Amino acid sequence: MSQLSVIGTGVIGNGWIARALAAGWDVVAFDPAPQAQARTRAFVDNAWPSLTRLGLAEGASPERLRFVSDINEAVVGADLIQENVPERLELKQEILAQLDAAAPDNVLIGSSTSGFKPTDLQLKCTQAPGRVIVAHPFNPVYLLPLVELVGGKATTPEHLATAQNDYKALGMRPLVVRREIEGHIADRLMEALWREALHLVNDGVATTEEVDAAVVYGCGLRWSLMGTFLTFHLAGGEQGMRHMLEQFGPALKLPWTKLEAPELTDELIDRVVEGCEFQAAGRSVAALDRRRDDFLVELLALVESYWPEAEGLEGRI
Repeated sequence: MSQLSVIGTGVIGNGWIARALAAGWDVVAFDPAPQAQARTRAFVDNAWPSLTRLGLAEGASPERLRFVSDINEAVVGADLIQENVPERLELKQEILAQLDAAAPDNVLIGSSTSGFKPTDLQLKCTQAPGRVIVAHPFNPVYLLPLVELVGGKATTPEHLATAQNDYKALGMRPLVVRREIEGHIADRLMEALWREALHLVNDGVATTEEVDAAVVYGCGLRWSLMGTFLTFHLAGGEQGMRHMLEQFGPALKLPWTKLEAPELTDELIDRVVEGCEFQAAGRSVAALDRRRDDFLVELLALVESYWPEAEGLEGRI
């Protein structure tokens, strides 16, 4: 029996809670916000049908969630601690220092930060700073398996090996980032696409719906299996990536993209918001969450049968 201690129960924290409960873990949560417990339990209830379809571990139950009113009490008995407080460096440093002082040295502390480097997060930790690492997931955490693991200056290979085992036990697919960098890997890729998407809307080239359609019906379908590099490897035909770079490499010098973000003017904000509300078509966020989850459950059932291990390529990402 394992216990996940979750500090901060926003969308990401609640996602960790739902995933751990579905994996058959006990969960202890701390969040001082009013109504935090009620929001979390409603979140888990909304996610549970999708988790049930994916397959629950023996003994999995929402009843194995317990809230506590003190952050020090939250780490008692923890096998893994996950911090999910708002993305403000000073706040994270303060909370992580508290967790580091309260938890036994051998218990890993993962931060869900989407951008901060682990060395900065470890700065105020004095007991065992090396076990404080980045463990960055993706929404919805209870369905998407990727977690980026990043160690700081005080982190040892043993810490990261422990982290890989801990997160695999939660059904995650850990990706160890070779060196710390702001935004890690996936968020930097998504940020580049996001900036270009904003330019396309700002310049009147496309609506938000049309930009999304380009991903949904085109590149996104390939990316869900092969990612960027292997997709372009196939674009080179029999000669693969080398021919692709010879043929299309010169286009990298052309002004196709604008990676610097556009100014978020009131006009652009209104255009983006109105576009997204048109796409939502009156459906609530909760309803869209359930639709997304239904899709992901079916998609995961398909793509898992094409992942490397299904081909006998063990130990490959």
